[in-house]
Amino acid sequence: MQITLSGHHVEITEALRLYVHEKFSKLEHHSDDIISIKVILLIENIRQLAEASVHIKGSDLFAKADSDDMYAAIDALIDKLDRQLINHKNKALDRQQHPRKTAL
Repeated sequence: MQITLSGHHVEITEALRLYVHEKFSKLEHHSDDIISIKVILLIENIRQLAEASVHIKGSDLFAKADSDDMYAAIDALIDKLDRQLINHKNKALDRQQHPRKTAL
């Protein structure tokens, strides 16, 4: 899994980089199909924003979250992406278990 981290109006410190990598590694527990992740951290006025695009086999997921604290925004972002991955995985399992019947 490749993680690309960038910041707009925010300096990406080593502590912030490690925190992002640690949190995003938890997403691998739900899906082995993650190919790459692009994370953007930004500050707009007093809002701390975190957004990510996750490229997985067959689909792309996107989420963003904001908070007064960048670490809290990252945590909220992970929660959103975690739910999306679980839903994507469940839909894929449903398609495998219940394939469409083809009309003749």
